[in-house]
Amino acid sequence: MAKADSLLAGDLSDLRGALDRRDCSAVELVQASLDAMDARADLAAIVFRRDEAALTEAEAADERIASGKPASPLDGLPVVLKDNIVQAGEPATCASRILEGYVSPFDSGVVERLQRAGAIVVGRANLDEFAMGSSTENSIHGPSRNPWDPERACGGSSGGSAAAVAAGLVPLAFGSDTGGSIRQPASFCGVVGFKPTYGRVSRWGLVAYASSLDQIGPFARRVADCALALEAVGGHDDRDSTSLPEVVPPLRSRLDGDVSGLVVGLPKEYFAPEGAQPGVLARVREAIGVLEGEGVRFVEISLPHTAYTIATYYIIATAEASSNLARFDGVRYGRRAEHPKDLLDLYERSRSEGFGAEVKRRILLGTYVLSAGYYDAYYVKAQKVRTLIRRDFEAAFGECDAILTPTTPETAFALGAKAGDPLSMYLSDVYTVSANLAGLPALSVPCGFVDGMPVGLQLLGKPLDEATILRIGDAFERRTDHHRQSPPGPPGSPGTD
Repeated sequence: MAKADSLLAGDLSDLRGALDRRDCSAVELVQASLDAMDARADLAAIVFRRDEAALTEAEAADERIASGKPASPLDGLPVVLKDNIVQAGEPATCASRILEGYVSPFDSGVVERLQRAGAIVVGRANLDEFAMGSSTENSIHGPSRNPWDPERACGGSSGGSAAAVAAGLVPLAFGSDTGGSIRQPASFCGVVGFKPTYGRVSRWGLVAYASSLDQIGPFARRVADCALALEAVGGHDDRDSTSLPEVVPPLRSRLDGDVSGLVVGLPKEYFAPEGAQPGVLARVREAIGVLEGEGVRFVEISLPHTAYTIATYYIIATAEASSNLARFDGVRYGRRAEHPKDLLDLYERSRSEGFGAEVKRRILLGTYVLSAGYYDAYYVKAQKVRTLIRRDFEAAFGECDAILTPTTPETAFALGAKAGDPLSMYLSDVYTVSANLAGLPALSVPCGFVDGMPVGLQLLGKPLDEATILRIGDAFERRTDHHRQSPPGPPGSPGTD
């Protein structure tokens, strides 16, 4: 029998083959995942576990596999969910005191599809409170740590999911991406992170931050695994009014390594020397050279409204957050202040006690830009600029099939380094927010290291054209081994100090 814990560091095809050959069982894989969570508890990546339920589901998966009728390529494989994607009977805190003790009465659309596929949710991952942050430090569960260097941030807001895959706790995890919250932690942790086109994956059961920007997507070690994940969870859902009617096409079958003849745009605004760490730009340019060797043609393009993306994003996102988080008022569910004097006191103390500093900051900013006298000056203007940003991409895609940029301007920063400087933290998303504003699919792929820390390469595609960016990312993987590098083990293990 193959060692299940060693298999967890591989890709989904390795695991599928091992299960189908009966080299290991789903029960062994799930137990290995739970054991790995114990071994890497220092990372604080996982905040809730489903030990008993997951092992029971694994037994059922083993019976299906033994009968020769696995439910899907994901049948029997352990996965982790970000703690803002709800599952019936499980807690969903969104890393916030205001939802301490809340247990979801229903499954999200993504959980329903994972269950149909036979995947086994083994735990829930840490995040920035209500997905508001870029470091997974804004959490009632404490900060998650980067497996490559536990003194550094793992990115955010889906940092726990990224760290779980990077550390080999699970081969597949899901997060949400509102302005880079999948791609930025994927870059920091040296894994693949994938944000599909807005509307490709149901948002039913995703606790909303900014509804016009939020999108669920996967983390994995290989691009092909992200393609498989989208095939499993993507598709129309009548319960989500923004869900697209288009069927997700076969994606893995198109990953043949052939990218010759594709034209990829390099936006000059993203490669300004003053905009990014020199080592990051160097790794990305090396990746460009690899793809040129495979027949990709690169052209310089311009996205002229890039300078306005951060301001536009933080007006629209906070406005929507102000509206979405109004439901957490101490009345229907979640934290309720004790012995309120009146209804206003209940509202004020429940929200003041329940929300953390960053969430309060964004609610206040969002309420301000929506208020009388400022709505037209800020919110309406931001929506107009969002349209201009989208038109920039439409024009650019008239010249190229995809766009390539760095994922982040720097490698993972030290924990606490930006805690007192919100603007610096917001600028961590400078290369990622535009995809959310324009509703584009986007992929982050490991492309090297700077001083021992991972660097990510970002690929942006046309709406609904996930296939092209997955092809490019897969072709790059085939010519490099960055995705095969693993962080050091837990303290005290062989090879660590």
